[in-house]
Amino acid sequence: MKPFIAVTRALIVGEDGVLVVKRSDDSHTNPSLWELPGGKVRANETLDEALVREVHEETGLRIRPGHVVGAVEQAFPHKVSVNIIFTVDVLGGGVRISREHEDWCWYTSGPLRFSPWLEEFKKGCRSSSAPRARI
Repeated sequence: MKPFIAVTRALIVGEDGVLVVKRSDDSHTNPSLWELPGGKVRANETLDEALVREVHEETGLRIRPGHVVGAVEQAFPHKVSVNIIFTVDVLGGGVRISREHEDWCWYTSGPLRFSPWLEEFKKGCRSSSAPRARI
């Protein structure tokens, strides 16, 4: 059995859509694909702490976690990533991306190539009561 890795993700909804970031083309996971900001939970770190840290590292935004709106697995050769998606409130900061990413945008619709886990989450959003998630 493969080990599970917990990953927190932020569903950041703004007036112009949902904030998504594009992985660098040299990334080990999901290269050149779009996803929600977030990342791995470190040892002895709560989900909330990981989400706040990762979103700030990846986007420059300061956030307050809200509620879990979904969880989606993605299998890799040696692990299974469990992406836990939270609503968030943006407290401040301006969007700037980390070296892990090559672009960002406020997404509403269009032909972006999303990470497999985000495609699965999007399917569930269409028929659920997830908060204003237009992804």
